Amino acid sequence: MLDNLISYFSTLDQRPLERMSFLIGGLLFFWIIEGSIPLLQLNYKKNKIKHAAVNFGFTIIHLIIHTFLAIVIIKISDWCIYNNFGLVALFKAETLASIVITFFVLDFFVGWLVHFTEHKIPLLWRFHVVHHADNNVDVTTGLRHHPVESILRGIFFFMGIFVAGAPMYAVMIYQTILIFATAFTHANISLPIKIDKALSYFFVSPNMHKVHHHFKQPFTDSNYGAVLSIWDRMLGTFLKLAPQEIIYGLDKYYPNDEDENFLKLMKEPFGKMELKK
Repeated sequence: MLDNLISYFSTLDQRPLERMSFLIGGLLFFWIIEGSIPLLQLNYKKNKIKHAAVNFGFTIIHLIIHTFLAIVIIKISDWCIYNNFGLVALFKAETLASIVITFFVLDFFVGWLVHFTEHKIPLLWRFHVVHHADNNVDVTTGLRHHPVESILRGIFFFMGIFVAGAPMYAVMIYQTILIFATAFTHANISLPIKIDKALSYFFVSPNMHKVHHHFKQPFTDSNYGAVLSIWDRMLGTFLKLAPQEIIYGLDKYYPNDEDENFLKLMKEPFGKMELKK
């Protein structure tokens, strides 16, 4: 079983269409679910399709950038394995342990650390604002990243692979789980409170991540995690807020009535944007 899993993910980076099917499948699945059990009543500017089209525009650019960055990721992984560099080599980790080490290291760098950094450095925050400006957070919001932010996230991915010394099969396993986790945590779905709370003790749950999209601080500067919630709990950035109290958007930095203006969202971070929080 494990051998088959490793064999499959070892070459997944060579099958971009198959990887794309995971993304599309996850989006469609949670799109259907959020239509059946919505967490909040969203008020789209025109309709859900128009809102999705704007976010998909950013998603396509994000995927194109990361397709090219994937070449570097493969090179880094191969170099680490060849030179016995990173935590996997240090601990002489076998297959399963390599997956676990890679998962935790990448989730820290790609999930928590890059996100925390974007909120704390004004120059990076102005690009991350594009993600937070969405007034209607749903499954399509997950990959709504400005191209500059997409590149930054790629750089932190490189850092994580170096630290872990991650083999490609472990990288692909994490990346696949991250795709589904991103769709899940952004989807406008209502889970039973007890299930959501239990889930949030170790994983990022939908309610937990929605707190991060609340327009007021300190809630905006909390719950940075992507897959695992342990980083926020360990590092003091975990906060709770009842779903009915959550209001999306960041009108202090970007006009709410322009949150679906694709060209403005692309250009605004390069202009005069108020950075003071």
